[in-house]
Amino acid sequence: MRSIAISLLAAISLLCFSDIAQSDEIVISEKEASRIGELIFYNECAGDEALLISWNQGEGFPSLGIGHFIWYPAGSSGPYKESFPELIRFIDANGIEIPAWLQKAVDSGAPWLSRSAFMRAQGSQQMQQLRSLLSQTKQMQTEFMIRRLHRALPRMLASVPYSEHHAIQQQFDRVSAVPMGYYALVDYVNFKGEGAQSSEQYQGHGWGLLQVLQNMHGQTAGDSALTEFADSALAILTRRTQLAPPERNEQRWLVGWTKRINTYRPVGFR
Repeated sequence: MRSIAISLLAAISLLCFSDIAQSDEIVISEKEASRIGELIFYNECAGDEALLISWNQGEGFPSLGIGHFIWYPAGSSGPYKESFPELIRFIDANGIEIPAWLQKAVDSGAPWLSRSAFMRAQGSQQMQQLRSLLSQTKQMQTEFMIRRLHRALPRMLASVPYSEHHAIQQQFDRVSAVPMGYYALVDYVNFKGEGAQSSEQYQGHGWGLLQVLQNMHGQTAGDSALTEFADSALAILTRRTQLAPPERNEQRWLVGWTKRINTYRPVGFR
C-alpha cells in the first residue's frame, strides 16, 4: 500500500516527511489519510458540498473547504489563526490552477467585507469557481491539514518550558500510535488550534492541542490513549466555556463539540 507522509515539498500522490521533534519518520497510510479527510469533511460540513463555503452567524469571517479554514475579510483580523490563504498557496504550489481573482485576494483578504455581502454573492462566478476548486481538491486539503499537524508539534514545544517537552511528546506519540490516532490529532488541531498563541486564551487558559496533551498523564498504549485524549479534550473545552465572557454564551456549543470529540473514541470512527 502506498503511504502518505508530509514534507515541505509535498507531492500530490506520495508525501514523505520526518518528525521535527524526533528523527523517526511519520507515515500515514493512504487509506487512513483518506478516512481522516472524510471524517473532517463530515465534522465541518456534514458531508454536504454546499457547506464547503460558509459564513456562520455571529462570526467575522467565512469558513471555507473541508476543514472550514478561516479567511479574514480584507482589512480585518482576529484572534484565531487564519489558514485559508496558506491552503491556497499549498494548492497552487502543487500545480492546481487558481482563479486570478483568488490569487490576488489571498494576499489582501477575503473580498466580502460582511456576512451579508458574502450571502448576496452566493450565485456569483467567483463563488462558483471557489466552490469548484474546493470540491476538486479534498484530498489535497487533507494533506494540508496533516502537514499542519506536523508543523504544529515543534511550535507547541517551543511555547512551553523544556521540562515539559518529554511529557507532551510522549502523549502525542501515544495517540498517534493508535490506528486512526492521527485523525484525532489532525481534527483537533484544525478544530481548535495548536494552543500556542496567547490570543487564543480565556483568563490565561488555552484550549488547543497543547492544552489537551498537557492534561494527559496516562502511560498505557492502545485504545486507552484515544479514550484519554477524548476525555482531556472535553475537559479543556468545558473549561473554555466556563471561562469565556458571559456575553459569548459558549455553553450553547458544548453539545456539538462533545459529539465531535466522541468521534475520537475507539468506537467513534469504526
